[in-house]
Amino acid sequence: MIPMTLAEIAGVVGGRIADGDADIVVTSAVADSRDAVPGSMFVAIDGQRVDGHDFVDDARARGAVVTLSSRAVGSPAVVVDDPVRALGTLAGYVIRRLPETLVLGLTGSSGKTTTKDMLAAILAPHGETVAPRNSFNSEVGLPLTVLSCTTTTRYLVLEMGMRGIGHISYLCEISHPRITGLINVGSAHLELLGSREAIAEAKGEIVEGLPEDGVAVLHADNPLVMAQAPRTRARVLTFGEAADAHVRASDVTLDALARPAYSVHVGGESARIQLAMAGEHQVANALAATAMALAAGIDLEDIVESLATYEPVSKWRMEVHERSDGIIVVNDAYNANPESTRAALKALAAMGQGRRTWAVVGEMREIGDTSVDEHDAIGRLAVRLDINRLVAVGEGARPVHLGASQEGSWGNESTWVPDADTALRLLREELRPGDVVLVKASRSIGLDAVATGLLSEAP
Repeated sequence: MIPMTLAEIAGVVGGRIADGDADIVVTSAVADSRDAVPGSMFVAIDGQRVDGHDFVDDARARGAVVTLSSRAVGSPAVVVDDPVRALGTLAGYVIRRLPETLVLGLTGSSGKTTTKDMLAAILAPHGETVAPRNSFNSEVGLPLTVLSCTTTTRYLVLEMGMRGIGHISYLCEISHPRITGLINVGSAHLELLGSREAIAEAKGEIVEGLPEDGVAVLHADNPLVMAQAPRTRARVLTFGEAADAHVRASDVTLDALARPAYSVHVGGESARIQLAMAGEHQVANALAATAMALAAGIDLEDIVESLATYEPVSKWRMEVHERSDGIIVVNDAYNANPESTRAALKALAAMGQGRRTWAVVGEMREIGDTSVDEHDAIGRLAVRLDINRLVAVGEGARPVHLGASQEGSWGNESTWVPDADTALRLLREELRPGDVVLVKASRSIGLDAVATGLLSEAP
């Protein structure tokens, strides 16, 4: 972070200093008191579940020197009406102080974090690169990422989440990206917005604020993405497997662990890439990162080298672990929607050549009135892919089991269990050496406990 005094921060956000010296220097910003270190500013957010003001003392004990708060807290504070908005204002101020930093932003219904991580890995050898931890993509996470920049930061990669119309526009107003990527539009957030077209409208905000000399990177294989192209004045650069994509993949193959290899074509250049991540869907993520890196001026040869050595850095996204008894556990339990779940099941089927496969599937949240049909379709797909054992976990996933049963599953090929603990007991009793287990659900379902349980008790 660029060091700032309380006086400077208060001036930028229109706040008042309470119980503190205007000369106190802030060197980092956090919204979780457990992340506080000496010199931190703790942002106290009054949320739906907890009030950050209750954790000021904890943040202070860990080294926080000031709180950005909505009321006096009995220790140094900058008091504002809305700490979240003030945090965004402060981040926008920092961006204006970094004219040499190239800001790249991306969004999509799935694959955002993986694409962000890949892009950051490509850019890092070419200059100081800042990217968010895990999925820091909200009106809190994005400004915190911006504030972690320094005057020597060359590239700032930002992931942008969305929960409604205007959200991404707000994040773009803070960060002023010059290169943006809309990597896909799917079913995530149907519950909030009602249709895929409305989701595309909301996510398409990421291209609207680009300057004329900016670049909008769009997925050529996704019609809803391409429909957003007229909303930007910037140059459009496309990626995908479509014949007319500017950055195109062909000849996709999968190895025994479902890791894809493909040929990438850009203009007259071509190269062969082998990825270390499981799932054919990783090709689209890598193409998106490639297109954004090309827009940033990185040579294709350097991009290929970085992708060939890239290892996943964000947890619970198609993490492949092999136990000493040969059981393979694929932990993809960070999030789930119909598109990502179908992709994960296809990867499991590819990994299962000569092995027994298990799909442990929980509820996919925020898909609205389509929920029953989408869960039913996942069960049917598992049967069509010849997944050997399907375990649907929780009431929300019951239609997965019913769909599989109606598609032709028989006996105990498909099972419904009420919770993660029951699923874990079942797996412990019935897994055999060499089996492959996929664990997939929305984060709030907590199926990561199944994967970690299997791995922590591995022989």
